[in-house]
Amino acid sequence: MESFVIKTPSSSANIGPGFDVIGLALTIYLELHVTIDRSKGSSEHPLNCRVTYEGEGEADISLDPQSNLLTRVALYVLRCHDQRAFPVETHVHIKNPIPLGRGLGSSGAAVVAGVMLGKEVGRLHHLDNDRLFDYCLMIERHPDNVGAALFGGFVGTYLKPLTAADVARTEIPLSEVLPAPAGGVDTGKKPPEPPMGIGHHIKFPWAKEIKAVAIIPDFVVPTHEARAVLPEKYTRPDVTFNLQRIALLPVALGQSPPDPELIHLAMQDRIHQPYRQTLIPGLTEVVESMSPKTQAGFLGVCLSGAGPTILALATDHFEEIANKIIDTLRRCNEKKDLRCEWKVLVPAEGTHVIR
Repeated sequence: MESFVIKTPSSSANIGPGFDVIGLALTIYLELHVTIDRSKGSSEHPLNCRVTYEGEGEADISLDPQSNLLTRVALYVLRCHDQRAFPVETHVHIKNPIPLGRGLGSSGAAVVAGVMLGKEVGRLHHLDNDRLFDYCLMIERHPDNVGAALFGGFVGTYLKPLTAADVARTEIPLSEVLPAPAGGVDTGKKPPEPPMGIGHHIKFPWAKEIKAVAIIPDFVVPTHEARAVLPEKYTRPDVTFNLQRIALLPVALGQSPPDPELIHLAMQDRIHQPYRQTLIPGLTEVVESMSPKTQAGFLGVCLSGAGPTILALATDHFEEIANKIIDTLRRCNEKKDLRCEWKVLVPAEGTHVIR
């Protein structure tokens, strides 16, 4: 019997001006507890895999390995290496404390964990993390969440310019990866492999004094809706504003001791947060009302990913900062009793396997 655990962190994307570029891995971990009994001759489970689940969104998660995102991604990796199913007999127990649809990288974590699952069950040990990043980016084209979840820490990510042929190959029909969930027949086709070196990353320093206070409201903002409210074009002053601040941000967050005024300035944004305020009542009021001059321990605040989670960076007074943000969100929301939880998090290590 073979057993191991895959741990993948949650993540916050954008971090103020770093839209679709900067990601931060955070210490809420998705875990896959995997057992494989290769001695058995056959399995009664589809694709030789039994999926069980506990945690956030438990009632909404499919346990069919042909439909579950994690196992679907793992199968993509396996089928790129001529393995049509999981080894007999595979059990994947998913423990997920990452809230779904809240801007903490739940889908990015699932993609990264799925790619690592494919590597491990397929014994594809030649695949290093840089190559696994290519597989992640075939499924999730925005590199910030998956980059942070795979590599850990505070990262900048970028994509290489792709040829027209590469771009065409990066859109994978799911039918090429898996048969249709409703009893489809495996076509036996090998799915297109990722081009080499689609994405790259660089790790930035992070001052040890800085913690991330995540305020998580009890509602969902679908990523497609958050993207739909963004304009197709931006003015030159707004683009320049963000470029100035993104040049400051990695330096500001890496300095010890932190400079509160510099961090507060560097976390401002005009590319995505102003447009998403309609989806997250109170976001603008939170961003505009808090500063290091008016709140002890406070450094800066931003929307986490597509929201609605708000991320405040601070050195202390965490509960006071969280309560102020929650009070503002409730005051601006139609639901005055809006439920919010909050957590103090730190940069997390990247995806790793425990045996």
